[in-house]
Amino acid sequence: PGLSYTWLFNNNTLYLGEDSRRFVSQATGNLYLAKVEPWDVGNYTCAVSSAEAQRRVRGPPTALTLRGDGAMGEYEPKIEVRFPETTYAAKGSSVRLECFALGK
Repeated sequence: PGLSYTWLFNNNTLYLGEDSRRFVSQATGNLYLAKVEPWDVGNYTCAVSSAEAQRRVRGPPTALTLRGDGAMGEYEPKIEVRFPETTYAAKGSSVRLECFALGK
């Protein structure tokens, strides 16, 4: 609770208000892309913020590229971030939330 997830595309905030192909789950932080298009190619960066901690942290950028052979591979095209359901931390300590990409 209290975490907010946003994604950046090529260092610009990814605004999804009217976009029916892309969705960010505020429960998991996952970014889902349907029907990947050539203009979706670029670098995606997840950002996690906490109003309570007054802190925002970005993960490293992850490149999304199109396969020339059209094969989907083992995973459907998506980039996701996974966090444990609950992360405990002592007041004043540091917490690391890891972002990573999975998909082709």
